Amino acid sequence: MGSAEMCRDLAPEIDRLLRASNSYIKKKAALCAVHMVRKVPELGELFTPAARSLLSEKNHGVLHGAVVLITELCERNPDTLEQFRKVVPELVLMMKGLVMSGYSPEHNVAGISDPFLQVRILRLLRILGRNNDTASDAMNDLLAQVATNTDSSKTAGSAVLYETVLTVMDIKSESGLRVLAVNILGRFLLNNDRNIRYISMTSLQKIVQTDHNAVQRHRGTIVDCLKDQDASVKRRALELSLALVSAVNIRSLMKELLLFLSSCPPELRAHTTSGIFNAAERYAPSQRWHIDTILHVLTTAGGDVRDETVPNLIQLITTATELHCYTVHKLYRALITDISVQSLVQVACWCIGEYGDLLLRGECEETEPVQVTEDDVLDALETVLQSHMSSPATRGFALTATMKLSTRITHNVDIVSIYGSCIDVELQQRAVEYNALFKKYDHMRYNLYPSLSSTAPGPASSTAGGDLLDLLGGLDVTPGETPSTAKRVRDRGVTVYEKNGVTLKLQTDTQTDTGMTVTLTATNSTDGDITGLTLQAAVPKSVQLQMKAPSGDVIPAHGLGQVTQTVLLNNPNKHPLTLRLIYTYMPSVGVLLSLPLFTI
Repeated sequence: MGSAEMCRDLAPEIDRLLRASNSYIKKKAALCAVHMVRKVPELGELFTPAARSLLSEKNHGVLHGAVVLITELCERNPDTLEQFRKVVPELVLMMKGLVMSGYSPEHNVAGISDPFLQVRILRLLRILGRNNDTASDAMNDLLAQVATNTDSSKTAGSAVLYETVLTVMDIKSESGLRVLAVNILGRFLLNNDRNIRYISMTSLQKIVQTDHNAVQRHRGTIVDCLKDQDASVKRRALELSLALVSAVNIRSLMKELLLFLSSCPPELRAHTTSGIFNAAERYAPSQRWHIDTILHVLTTAGGDVRDETVPNLIQLITTATELHCYTVHKLYRALITDISVQSLVQVACWCIGEYGDLLLRGECEETEPVQVTEDDVLDALETVLQSHMSSPATRGFALTATMKLSTRITHNVDIVSIYGSCIDVELQQRAVEYNALFKKYDHMRYNLYPSLSSTAPGPASSTAGGDLLDLLGGLDVTPGETPSTAKRVRDRGVTVYEKNGVTLKLQTDTQTDTGMTVTLTATNSTDGDITGLTLQAAVPKSVQLQMKAPSGDVIPAHGLGQVTQTVLLNNPNKHPLTLRLIYTYMPSVGVLLSLPLFTI
């Protein structure tokens, strides 16, 4: 209660009382000195000599006050800490006397001799032995003796053992002693008191990185704590279980975690799914196991997964080439079973859009053969599009999947939807853009939406494309004129596109055996300027491409000017050279032009 000024004024008097003959006064003076040091740390030097002399007292109350005062002095001043490291042997003898002493009615608590003083001495030993080999060696035998001779069946004994474990883990103790400490924590996990189980798992969580193998021995007990009714114990058990996952036990431990996920409280689901994903990504024994695990999590708790789960799973599926058929069949079955889990539906739609041809073949060795027709696939996507449970993002996945399938489905389909006039701006825009591809630029669809698992197939019939477009709201889908799919440039210069007043010419100039310069020239014979001209080009991976800046982005009307752009190609392996071009330009409305492959 006193102020700093009062503490400074009364400090000499308290120091005098620490040397009084009355044990009760000494105890109270020691506790008063503790509060003074906390408020005015520089007073610690004044109380250090008296605190040292109090350790020779026989009265447990005085010893308790002395140990508390020395602990405070050591925590406040590093120099004082070095001074009191010399009294470690004295503290060890004091602690041994308490452990080995017989029954004393005055100090006995549940069969433990003065557990309060024992806990205080152990806490002081932990501070004195931290980062000091000499002090740690002096107390190793004592700690082993306390750990083996203290009864943990009572709360008082558990308190002493817990403080012993903390001391062992904090000083430079022997490896065998650390294993003994972990085993004590393992016994705590079997205690009926939930508080003891909780602090045990908290301590194990701190040491699992340094003593991983020792903690692994208690994995079964830790997993059993996942079934505890207490939410705090469940959370600690979950965190510790995730920390114990390794390449050796990933399969067995993941089964327990997935079982826990199916019944865990809602507030733990997000943390559980995140931990399972991280563990699976780090220790997955195979790509199929990895995919199956993530799909199981999405099916069980798809609404609680992180936002990045969908793109991460899509990337995983893309890289697992040999599992494309297995994955698309499994996702299709999940889609027709339940469409309430948005993340799972999004991945399923993407996968069907990419690998729908594998689904239609029905030749999957990994799963039971299932006959899936084109109508079945489109019905599943239509269900997603029309479901009130589907979010705009999910409908976008389904809409794009339908567009991709239009390049591979060859017979008439009849799907009715309203997305040509959808109130969601993004979906409406996507629908209108897809309509433009069907209506005016049908020749581009097979370049823009090829399957990742194979090269782009030949164009589907125009009727199939038009019927699929009925998804977009009954728009006019009469296909425009489709140009030839490839040209071979034999001359130095050739016109590669001439339509709607726009003319594109390509001229090549072979400079070396492996190098080539390609010049592209665009002219405009219409009555209005064409703006926003951009060019995108793609070549095989073995060819190096460098695009120079265009001469402008506006093509003057009436052929009064032109825009040129130079592309430098380097073909060191002298492979057959192909070039894919996409021109984008904007007259009154946005128009996208995709030029087919050119062999140069």
